[in-house]
Amino acid sequence: MGFWELFLLAIGLSMDAFAVSLCKGLSVEKVKFKNMLFCGIWFGGFQALMPLIGFFIGSLFAEYIVAIDHWVAFVLLAFIGANMIKEAFSKCEECGSEKDADFSIKTMFIMAIATSIDALAIGVSLSMAGDVDIWLSIALIGVVTFILSAFGVRLGVVFGAKYKKKAELLGGVILIVLGLKILLEHLGVF
Repeated sequence: MGFWELFLLAIGLSMDAFAVSLCKGLSVEKVKFKNMLFCGIWFGGFQALMPLIGFFIGSLFAEYIVAIDHWVAFVLLAFIGANMIKEAFSKCEECGSEKDADFSIKTMFIMAIATSIDALAIGVSLSMAGDVDIWLSIALIGVVTFILSAFGVRLGVVFGAKYKKKAELLGGVILIVLGLKILLEHLGVF
């Protein structure tokens, strides 16, 4: 695989993390550089780590990983999205913003795993492709995801400041649709 093919692969893999970062940005009132950096590091780090793990696992467990990755991603994203939708309909103004704006290690860990499970399967695929520079691959995937995730938080803040409740609802719907898209693609519907 050449540089541009790997770059396009990195962009494709980073779209899940970008969408989740956008949702995180929707839930905060004011953008903080540390939130942008935090999302970029979590999502970029996991998007780089998972293909590396997948590459080393190789074809030994490929059929098992491909068989369940879409279900795990769907369940995690649907759960997080449903919680965001529930908070959007909450009558208490303070309840929604603090919980949805959660940048805790636990929340970010779950989101980073949910958005990078496909990258694990891509790593397995890269190991089967033959002439792939895994270090260039993971560097591109990590850097592209870092940049798009940090930008996603910023973009979400700009949108969310004007339409907070609608933005929370939209963020939850986006996560559920993203999880459903992952599931349906792997089931061969799309």
